[in-house]
Amino acid sequence: MKLFTEVPCEKAIEFPLCEPVCVLGSCFADAMGARLTDAGFDVLRNPFGTLYNPASIADAVRRLDSGEAFTSRDCVPLGAGDGRIGSFSHHTSFARPSAEEFLAYANARLSEDAARWKRCTRVILTLGTAWVWRSLERPGRSVVANCLKRPAAEFSHELLGVDACTGLLRDIILGHPDKQFLLTVSPIRHLGDGAHANTVSKSTLHLAVQQLLSTFAVPVVSYFPAYEILTDELRDYRFYAEDLVHPAPAAVQIIWERFLDACTDPADRPRILEAERTARAAAHRPNR
Repeated sequence: MKLFTEVPCEKAIEFPLCEPVCVLGSCFADAMGARLTDAGFDVLRNPFGTLYNPASIADAVRRLDSGEAFTSRDCVPLGAGDGRIGSFSHHTSFARPSAEEFLAYANARLSEDAARWKRCTRVILTLGTAWVWRSLERPGRSVVANCLKRPAAEFSHELLGVDACTGLLRDIILGHPDKQFLLTVSPIRHLGDGAHANTVSKSTLHLAVQQLLSTFAVPVVSYFPAYEILTDELRDYRFYAEDLVHPAPAAVQIIWERFLDACTDPADRPRILEAERTARAAAHRPNR
């Protein structure tokens, strides 16, 4: 008698320990990127902070490719009385008390991360939502990666279509023949606009991914079913955090183990396990 739906994981592109990895996307990408780091991989993890939609991911890749420095034109004061300075390209964790401090920090990170990006041969793109926010006060009504707590009246809200999502991701893949791409859809629900809007958004992302899988073959592009593992196989709230949206640590661990089975060489497993043991020991080491 089976009490759950098992989601099979087909063999995807391989992630050797010796190959640098870049992880871009939603907060689920942050969680998996942390696991890769603990396992001994050389990981570039969300160099601009968490990114949720394909347009923001594409903008981040263009910036990493060009290495174009941020300037005073990019500086935006955070809202809600925060007062710090950030940019619409960054997560609020990059914000600093002044524009000078923000630009110094953001450009130092960009210089380092752009060089690391060029070395990466494996890329994980985790898509969170097809909904985007556009700044009404910026040239071209550009999509923002983060609204920086600013008033909603400064933005428009829209759903990217399947073709738009596909085109943004296709350009990334075609522009980097030296890299192999693993696509995932984040299992974390975005319920700000309601459950139906989240379903439409996730469906849009899945259709875009399917178009890409029909266009590119392994090892150029492959798909890892993190979304299906959590929503189908682990279909129980004990596998969710207290907010009932994010996966609980047990779920992340299960998905991570399935990733290892699908995407790593068994010969690397002893070194991966040893690196994980070392990381756990360091995390529990008492401060002196």
